[in-house]
Amino acid sequence: MNPEQWLAQYDEELQQVAAKAAKTEKALKEISGSATSSDGEVSVHVSANGVTTGLVLRQGAREHEPDQLARLIMETTRQAQRDASAQVVAAMEGLVGDGEALDVVKSSMPVGFRGDAEDGGAPAPRRDKRSDDEYFDNPPEVVN
Repeated sequence: MNPEQWLAQYDEELQQVAAKAAKTEKALKEISGSATSSDGEVSVHVSANGVTTGLVLRQGAREHEPDQLARLIMETTRQAQRDASAQVVAAMEGLVGDGEALDVVKSSMPVGFRGDAEDGGAPAPRRDKRSDDEYFDNPPEVVN
C-alpha cells in the first residue's frame, strides 16, 4: 500500500470514529431515566448522570408515614438511576464496544448501577435493633 492510500484509509477511519463519537455525545445528552413506584404514588426523573430532575408525588403519597415515603422516594430514585445507567452503558457500548473501555465506564458508576445483569440491587437499609426507649435516649447521628 502506498503512503497516499494509507493516509486516505487512516483519514476515513478517523472520520468514522469522529462520527460515532458525535452520535454517542448526542445520545448521552438525550438520556434520562425514570421510574414510578409500584403503588404509582411516586415518580422520579433523573439525568444521564443520575441527578434528580423531576419528582412527582401523587395524592396517595400522603397516606405514607414520612419515613416510609422517604424510602419509597429513594428506592424509586435508584430505579430511575438504574434506567439512566443502562442507557449510558448502551450508548457507550456503541462507541467503544464490549471490552475494557466499557468496563472503565461501568466502574465509574455507583455500585449497583452498572447497567448490566451483574449489578446488585440497592443495599438493604440498616435497621436499628434498639428498643424505642434506648433509641430516643441515645438517637443516631444524622449526617447529610
